[in-house]
Amino acid sequence: MQTVENVELDIAVVIGRSVMPIHHLLRMGRGAVIELNANENDEVEILANNFPVARGQVVVQGKRIQVEVTSLLRKPETISKRFRGDERRSDDAF
Repeated sequence: MQTVENVELDIAVVIGRSVMPIHHLLRMGRGAVIELNANENDEVEILANNFPVARGQVVVQGKRIQVEVTSLLRKPETISKRFRGDERRSDDAF
C-alpha cells in the first residue's frame, strides 16, 4: 500500500475550449473573461497527467463546485501495454 501513497497524479477538468490569436491572449489582463464553446449542462473531460480518462458533469452545491464522474474511457491497447511493462512499442505510440 505504501507504493500507491507515493504516486503523483495531475488531474485536470476541461470545461470548454476556445481558439484565439496569441496577440489577444497576450493583451489579456487580470479578470479577463474567455468565452468557451460549452454550455453549463455539457459534459466535461477529465484528464489524468494530460491523458483523457473519464467524462463528467459539473455539480454546484452552495459554494462548492464538484465534478461527478459519469463514464470512464477505455485505454487504447498501446497504453495498456505501456503500463503493464511491455517494452515493445508500436509506431503509433505517443
